[in-house]
Formats: sequence, structure tokens, C-alpha cells
Amino acid sequence: MTVQQGVVVGLDNGGTVNNATVMTLDGNFLVDRLVEVPSRVTEGPAAAIDALEETLETVLQVASVDRSAVRAVGLDTPGPANAHGVISSRGSTNFLHPGWRGFDVRSALEQRLGVPVVYNNDANAATLYAHVRHFGVAADLRSSVAAIVGTGLGGGVVHKGQLVTGATGMAGELGHVLLPTEGLLEPGQPVPRCNCGQYGDVESYASLNGIRNNLLPYWLSRYPGHELHDVEPHRAARSVRSLGERGDEMALKIFEQQARALGTLFTIASNFTDPDAYFVGGGVVEAAPHFRDWYLTKVAEFTVLREEQRAASVFAVVPDLDMAGARGSAIAALSALG
Repeated sequence: MTVQQGVVVGLDNGGTVNNATVMTLDGNFLVDRLVEVPSRVTEGPAAAIDALEETLETVLQVASVDRSAVRAVGLDTPGPANAHGVISSRGSTNFLHPGWRGFDVRSALEQRLGVPVVYNNDANAATLYAHVRHFGVAADLRSSVAAIVGTGLGGGVVHKGQLVTGATGMAGELGHVLLPTEGLLEPGQPVPRCNCGQYGDVESYASLNGIRNNLLPYWLSRYPGHELHDVEPHRAARSVRSLGERGDEMALKIFEQQARALGTLFTIASNFTDPDAYFVGGGVVEAAPHFRDWYLTKVAEFTVLREEQRAASVFAVVPDLDMAGARGSAIAALSALG
């Protein structure tokens, strides 16, 4: 198929910027780099919808495609939101403006653009892209689970090539799966608390918030002379990855504990979905290759699988992570066209 026969656009909405891509109806991406536009979400829904339309126009210019060629748009945003793109009535980290509470972002964008808009949360979109990119023509025959480690922890489940969204769109919220503490915590280490209010869920270990609020304070108590003692907590948490890349002993302890939590999550997933692949994404794997490979190896090591499962499954990093959300959203839009 040619561009003249139509394209789909993927829009990845973030707390600071939107990213976008364009894909032909035969599955070829016309954009091979980040195309970013300020998201304006802090200004409320009206400004954010303007920004999403501006993002679409910008990426079409980059791809040299006329707007009349757009057949559908895939949109992803951070959660929590339901399966139809209605933001939680309680708001969220990125959607603090009161106008977002209960706002139907999918329908609002569809009305603005005049073409069908397909909604997923950002982690689901990245999961779908990882799945399709990894399995290619066999994607519809395979299943996978992904954990996206960022400020929080997002996730996604794909079964036979289709995202599992659940009755309300909350399927794949892997960050809030409660983990057994046995084998995860050091002697005397407090059970970590998540921003959602739970104690001991995956996000309380495996996220930037988890490092800042839980893991770093504990491990600093074990390393009284460490350089991060005198650093502001948020900046200190952000410094842990670079220290890990340089082989800092305390930083590696933190990431090993985080990897153990992800391995425990994947162990649980193996008994529910028995997937063909386990993907890890997020800032933790946007790192120097030696650190990324060490981390992924640790996650696999701490995932307890049966011999048959180990032989049949793979562990991999979400590819093209900065572009994975937009590309996954485009794939979802194409699938919706049938």
C-alpha cells in the first residue's frame, strides 16, 4: 500500500512532551526519530487537546503526509484511565489539573480531529510495540508480559497478539501487584510503601519513586559514608543509575533488589499467562549496554520458571523505548481499522 491509500498516526502523551509517529497501512513507519511537542497537560484538557492536534500536524509535516491521508489515530496517555480513555475521577500524577478528573480524552480528541481515535495507556502501547517488533509475522501466535520501570511502574499483557485490557481497562497494572516479602527484603528492612497506599507492591521496589522513598533510604543506612548522603533525595535517586553503571556497590545492591522484585512479578505472571516473552523497559534499561545486560540477566535469574518454560521463553528489552509508545499506539490504530 502507498501513502496515498492512507496512514495512521500514533500519539504518545506525556507529562512534559508528546511524541508522535506515522505508519502506512502496510505497517511501515515513516518517521525514524523522536518528534516531540510540549504536551501542556498542566494547563488542563483544552490546552492539552490543542497540543495533541499540533503534535499530529507536526509529525505529518516531518513525514511529508497530508492530513487528509490520516485514517485513524492511536492515542496513549499515562493512567489511571479506563479502557475508553476516561481519566480517573481521582486524577493522576500527570493530570493534576482539576479539569482532567473524569475527562474523556479519547472522545475529545476524536471530535477535534474528525477521525477514529483508539486509546491505550502508555505502558500497554509500549508493550504492544515490543511484542510486534520482537515476534514480527508470528506476533498473533505469541504472548508476552512487559514491565516498564519509570517514575512508577507500568506494564502490559499481550495474548495471541492482542492487548489484554480487562473489563475496565485496568488489566496490566502490574505495578500494584502485591509481592511476598520473603526473599525480597534484607533483615530489618522496612516493607516499602507505594504512592498508591499499598505496602510491598512491585512499584514500591521497581520505580524511581520506589528508589527515592524506600530502597535508597534503607541502603544509605547500610553505607554510612556514601557520597549520596549529602545529596537532595530526588536528585540522589536519579543519580543511582549512573552510579550503577560505574559499578558503585550500593547502587548495584539497589538494582539487584529491584531486579529481584521484577523476577518475582514475572514468576507470578508465568503461572497466569505462561508467556513466550518477558520484556523490561523504562529508564533502567536506557543505560550503558553492560549495565542493561547485567540488569536483564538478574531479572531472568530471579524469575523462577519450570524447565519447559525456561526453554520456551525469552527475556528482552523493550526496543526503541522513547518511540515505543507512539509506535504501539499506531499499531493499535491500524489493528482497529481491521
